[in-house]
Amino acid sequence: MQERKRLEESINHYRLVAATVSDLDTLFELGREGEDVCAELEREMKAFAQRLEKLETGMLLAGDNDARDAIVTIHPGAGGTESQDWAEMLERMYLRWAERNGFQSVITDRLDGEGAGIKSVTFEINGENVYGLLQSEVGVHRLVRISPFDANARRHTSFASVFVYPQIDDEIKIEIRPEDLRVDTFRASGAGGQHVNRTDSAIRMTHLSTGIVVQCQNERSQHKNRASALKQLRARLYEFEMEKKRAADKKVEDAKLGINFGSQIRSYVLAPYRMVKDLRSRLSIGDVDRVLEGGIDELIHAYLVWRKTGKLAGDGKDEMPE
Repeated sequence: MQERKRLEESINHYRLVAATVSDLDTLFELGREGEDVCAELEREMKAFAQRLEKLETGMLLAGDNDARDAIVTIHPGAGGTESQDWAEMLERMYLRWAERNGFQSVITDRLDGEGAGIKSVTFEINGENVYGLLQSEVGVHRLVRISPFDANARRHTSFASVFVYPQIDDEIKIEIRPEDLRVDTFRASGAGGQHVNRTDSAIRMTHLSTGIVVQCQNERSQHKNRASALKQLRARLYEFEMEKKRAADKKVEDAKLGINFGSQIRSYVLAPYRMVKDLRSRLSIGDVDRVLEGGIDELIHAYLVWRKTGKLAGDGKDEMPE
């Protein structure tokens, strides 16, 4: 049924594109006959270009797990409050991106920072091709700004890391032996009501063989938290095995770089100028606020094109100053 739905959507996309091309041909013909259709034609061409870019993005996703839902984890780098605040900004960016695209998201674990920001967050984003799209976000993100936490208004550089894992369904068998698993319960922190804060409903699972640790505390029920943590663990173990295979085959680089200068995949500069630049596709965007409000589709598309073809975005006119 999933395959049928995908094929039906492909056919509908084709029909829509064909109909739009026909409408554009009609507008061009009216223009040649002297009709004033320039404004309408410009508007329709812009919308058509955006639609084609979105379709191209879908065609660039060909990985085994690209169609799956995703589990996203964000950690701040060194720098205390500065980096923790930056990690929270990234969390908001991805949740807003999910909302703009009609995807559903749920935070499964969140540890607030001291004073501001977050020490870590894990959330699920559910929707078509979410994991494939968010592969562009794996790595270290760098922020340069005038610090709101510095009384002298000095410029600071902060780092945060983003990791993305595919949500694994029951079709893929991931064996978790009871003797390899340690389960701890603890009292949830933060908001959530009396029941959440006064009972040991939160779950922490440690996979002893690999050292992978996951936890969930967003539900009032210990049973639901356990199920959610187990789902995270299965996803992490699957990705762990895939990483071992990729390393053995020497096909890809390790995405888990150090959270510090020189290892970032993207820079977000708010001062002394304003620009976002992806350091792989070389795409630069001047509207930083739009990006931080979840407008990352253009960055995702440019990364997928670069990964597939090696083609860099733009012509260098919007390069960041050295």
